[in-house]
Amino acid sequence: QLQASGGGLVQPGGSLRLSCAASGRIFNIDDMGWYRQAPGKQRELVATVTNGGRGNYADSIKGRFTISRDNAKNTVYLQMNSLKPEDTAVYYCNAEIRARATMVLRDYWGQGTLVTVSS
Repeated sequence: QLQASGGGLVQPGGSLRLSCAASGRIFNIDDMGWYRQAPGKQRELVATVTNGGRGNYADSIKGRFTISRDNAKNTVYLQMNSLKPEDTAVYYCNAEIRARATMVLRDYWGQGTLVTVSS
């Protein structure tokens, strides 16, 4: 249901853009977001965005990352600038999706995409 892409290896100070597209018989999508999990650490919130476009950010990435979405494409993006080694993690997208078949709002997770910030 959620397919993430855009991870990779980047040098400190560089940029990456993550994308995550939802597919299937979707009635509507509420909040979408990105989380990350670094080695040996718990999964943490990076940013979320409402279906109206209002973003919410973790303090650690404020001013460097921007979350956005294209509701027509059921896609959420994460533009990451000024990347630091401590941003290295597997990034997971998340979406609250109401499927047409059930009309029940459910949490869905993407498969994760690895971001490595290293020189």
